[in-house]
Amino acid sequence: MGGLEHRSHEESPASMARRTAAASPPPDAPERIVDIDVADEMRNAFLEYSYSVIHARALPDARDGLKPVHRRILYSMSEMGLRPERGHVKSSRVVGEVMGKYHPHGDTAIYDALVRLAQPFSMRLPLVDGHGNFGSLDDGPAASRYTEARMAPAALLMVTGLDEDTVPFVPNYDDQLLQPEVLPSAYPNLLVNGTTGIAVGMATNMPPHNLVEVIGAARHLLTHPDASLDDLMKFVPGPDLPGGGRIVGLDGIRDAYLTGRGSFRTRATTRIDKVSPRRQGIIVTELPYLVGPEKVIEKIKDAVQSKKLQGIADVKDLTDRESGMQLVIEIKNGFNPEAVLDKLYKLTPMEDSFSINNVALVEGQPRTMGLKELLTVYVDFRRDVVRRRTEYRLAKRRERLHLVEGLLIAIVDIDEVIQVIRTSDDANIARERLREVFDLSEPQATYILDLQLRRLTKFSRIELEKEQSDLLEQITALEEILGDDKVLTRLISTELADVAKRHGDPRRTVLLESAGQAAAASTPLEVADDPCWVLLSSTGLLARTSDAEPLSTDGGRAKHDAIVAAVRTTARGEVAVVTSAGRMVRLGALELPGLPPSNGAPNLSGGAPLAAYVDLPGGETPLTLMSLSTDSPGLALGTAHGVVKRVSTDYPKGSSWEAISLKDGDRVVGAVELSTGEEELVFVTDHASLLHFSAGDVRPQGRSGGGIAGIRLTDGAQVIFFGAANLNFDNIVVTVSGSSDALPGTDTGAWKVTSFDEYPSKGRATAGMRAHRFLKGEDGLLLAWVGRANARASQPNGVPVNLPEADGRRDGSGTPAAAVIGGIGSL
Repeated sequence: MGGLEHRSHEESPASMARRTAAASPPPDAPERIVDIDVADEMRNAFLEYSYSVIHARALPDARDGLKPVHRRILYSMSEMGLRPERGHVKSSRVVGEVMGKYHPHGDTAIYDALVRLAQPFSMRLPLVDGHGNFGSLDDGPAASRYTEARMAPAALLMVTGLDEDTVPFVPNYDDQLLQPEVLPSAYPNLLVNGTTGIAVGMATNMPPHNLVEVIGAARHLLTHPDASLDDLMKFVPGPDLPGGGRIVGLDGIRDAYLTGRGSFRTRATTRIDKVSPRRQGIIVTELPYLVGPEKVIEKIKDAVQSKKLQGIADVKDLTDRESGMQLVIEIKNGFNPEAVLDKLYKLTPMEDSFSINNVALVEGQPRTMGLKELLTVYVDFRRDVVRRRTEYRLAKRRERLHLVEGLLIAIVDIDEVIQVIRTSDDANIARERLREVFDLSEPQATYILDLQLRRLTKFSRIELEKEQSDLLEQITALEEILGDDKVLTRLISTELADVAKRHGDPRRTVLLESAGQAAAASTPLEVADDPCWVLLSSTGLLARTSDAEPLSTDGGRAKHDAIVAAVRTTARGEVAVVTSAGRMVRLGALELPGLPPSNGAPNLSGGAPLAAYVDLPGGETPLTLMSLSTDSPGLALGTAHGVVKRVSTDYPKGSSWEAISLKDGDRVVGAVELSTGEEELVFVTDHASLLHFSAGDVRPQGRSGGGIAGIRLTDGAQVIFFGAANLNFDNIVVTVSGSSDALPGTDTGAWKVTSFDEYPSKGRATAGMRAHRFLKGEDGLLLAWVGRANARASQPNGVPVNLPEADGRRDGSGTPAAAVIGGIGSL
């Protein structure tokens, strides 16, 4: 195609008709048949068609970056006065104007081109301000009769200077009107907005770039014509796509900037976050260039159905105008989100490839150009535009100065001027006499004859003298621009800098040297069944740690509230929640939020509330966690009425089941998983009675059993704590006294810590011994706890509180509590 003959514009239908008529014989002439070689005719016709498509439709001009249809749309809107500060008009009106005057093709093609100029996801700097449904990445626009349009602010930069002879004009398709061959383009539009097009035997595909970066490179090239590609890439490191996203790998971009051909990969911008208390998800906030969310969702569904993609539970498109792109991909429990994301990059358009092919018209001929060639063409063009504009302004100001000088001559001798005009027979004679008497030119004399009498005042003379002075200064400045190339270059650079300041914005696309796929590929798709701990805090938070070793026993310095239960299991294992109604609710460890390795100090503030996993009826509260191991001695339960029960380990497969049959009004106040079966079971009542006896004194029962007597209660008393003490460790007894009439959370009471060794063992079903002496105003225990000596307390809001030092008085009254205690834990 490079050898095609250059023409200023495509052959018009009118000239084609004249040529056909001249070649055709008259109607009354005898019939004459001309033999034509089909191969030659096809070759010539194909070349004509190819040139028409390349030059007049598919390829942009390297100077303004526009195809003919886009150029004609902007020129028509400018002629119609559809400026940004004016109201919108129907898009069909613009389409009709373009089609009727400049672009003799289908209205659909014209409207499609107009729509693209208004789409912010297609154009980095939209040229049309659209009102109505101009489509999305997944849906087409409304019909032209339903939408409205006007010029965007950036479009004014494309047409400014058309009335100052900055660019050549050529005839339209029927030779009745003139249209610009190219628009002045105050910024490098081809690089900023990119383009795409398919011609005959060639195509173009150019990505958008950041306006500020491109203008920075153009200004550098203005002052450093010998700049290297590396110098220019310091300003333009890579494309800047309208939808953001990430470009992975920069080698292809450099190849494209060097040779005009290359490719790069774009990736969606994502983050991994919790989308529900039970599950994690991948949040997609930016997609690759021209990729819509519906296309991604369709590909995900196809991959899931064909078993190519695993681990996806659900996909939701939550995109709206306020929050922008929001595609939520929910991950199934047991799958690594990072590994699933890597699969999504491979199997869906969340990672896409863009092939750069910088083909544009230069002097009517298609050329493949790199970054420097593209900028050079624009800089040379802009230099020519500013020079022609300056010449036009200089000529206009010289013309005006010439008229002003004539007016000043006339005002000085105004009486004689009037006398000459009054004594002349007609205007032509008056014009000639004025020229002879005052030595004026014909334009000056004509202007004086057309002058209104109100201009012939003393004040008008002052205004004319000031205008004369201003015009002389402007002419001097314009002549300096034309006479000094450095001044011209500085002016162009300043104008470009002003455009970047007024219309530029920060880069949206992140450039990455590599994808980091090696790390993602090494991540297993499914979560390994590694040992872990499931924790429950005093404020009801659940979490799963990644620690395989037992938690630290250095005093339980958890970074949040006290840990009241810790069960060792595996990542794919199950635990049970024991409730105050005597039920056990099965819970999978994988459903719980994972915590990073804690080195003995887990931070449960990153956990999730237990209510998100277990739906408990009103009045039923969670007590503790336990494993579902069949190798343990089982679970021990204690109720408010003093009943104790050891539950056998024949756990059913259901999601929940009863662990004890409770009598009316009774409830479970404590549950503990036995490790040896020889622990000391401990009851503490609100009347401050403490009783402990060996777990071996209680035989295991089935799930339907109601338990046996554990502690004998005095009138009005009830159990407030039940637990177990392992005699192989140091244990303490914590009691907090107060008034039962005080509002919850308002009375701190008095608390006391005593060594467990101070309380001798007694037989089951006895009354126990006093563990706390009440002071005036106190009528019972608000809280009691027995366990390992490395315990700490927490306030109801989770703030940790250190316990006081233990004293040896098992019947002491304690000291005022530092804060309201919400829970106590031994880890």
